[in-house]
Amino acid sequence: MLALGAVAGAMAASAGLDFRAQLITASAVGGGAVVLWYFVRKLRPRAQPAPSNADVNIDIGQRVQVPAWDEGGTARVTYRGAHWAVRHAGSGSPAPGEHIIVALDGNELRVEPATR
Repeated sequence: MLALGAVAGAMAASAGLDFRAQLITASAVGGGAVVLWYFVRKLRPRAQPAPSNADVNIDIGQRVQVPAWDEGGTARVTYRGAHWAVRHAGSGSPAPGEHIIVALDGNELRVEPATR
C-alpha cells in the first residue's frame, strides 16, 4: 500500500508538481489504499479455525464407520489404514454407524452422524 503511495508521489514529481504536492499525493494515495484494504478485509467472511477448516485438513468431510461407542462418547475406528480415537461432536447420544469428520483435535477425530 505504501509502495502505491510512493509510485503516486513519483508520478506527481514527473508531472512537475512541487515537493509539497508530491508528499500530499503520496500520503493520500498510500493512506487511502490502506483504508480501502481495511474495509475489503472486514467485508470478507472469516475463515474457520484450522481444526475444522476443510482447506487446512483434508480429513474434514470424510466418512468413517463407528462400530460401537464407549460410555464417554469416544470410540476407536480404522481410518486411512490407521486406528484413530473418535469423539462424538453431534447433539444427543452417539449411535453406531456412519459418521462424518467435522474437526480434528490433535490425533482425535470429532465426528457427527451422517445424514443422507
